[in-house]
Amino acid sequence: MSKRIGIYPGTFDPITLGHADIIRRGAKLVDHLIIGVTTNPSKDPMFSTDERLAMVEREVDSMKLANVEIVGFNALLMKFAKRQGASVIIRGLRAVADFEYEYQMAGMNQQIDDDIETVFLMADVSLQPIASKLVKEIALFGGDIQPFVSREVCEDVIARVETIGRRGDY
Repeated sequence: MSKRIGIYPGTFDPITLGHADIIRRGAKLVDHLIIGVTTNPSKDPMFSTDERLAMVEREVDSMKLANVEIVGFNALLMKFAKRQGASVIIRGLRAVADFEYEYQMAGMNQQIDDDIETVFLMADVSLQPIASKLVKEIALFGGDIQPFVSREVCEDVIARVETIGRRGDY
């Protein structure tokens, strides 16, 4: 029997508790889960790809999940998934707005390669409002991001905000 390989792709800028929840749960669904840390031309990342890879690696190491690997990629998701031997793409959903985008993306991905299935996991109810974009925005305006990210990621974000400067200090 062949190993079921899944891909959980994202920019993880930064990795949040919501991402960690999907990683933990996704790792139970497949024999081997690859966290694909990617670039997104429509996003302006706070952290470089190497920094995000290191951040995700550290967070996954703390979860002690033996079947999870972190890989950076800058390619079409379905080509990356095929190269990795994946049969499943795992996507997290927080709200109805996520579903509309993810539904369209899954349909496009199916048109590209219908051998790879997309599986949606609903975020834990307590984590549904968390989004990397909002975490960065809260931090940039001096708000508390501790409820949304691990202690280490919180320190990383605060250190980065200190180098680029806070906003709204008036």
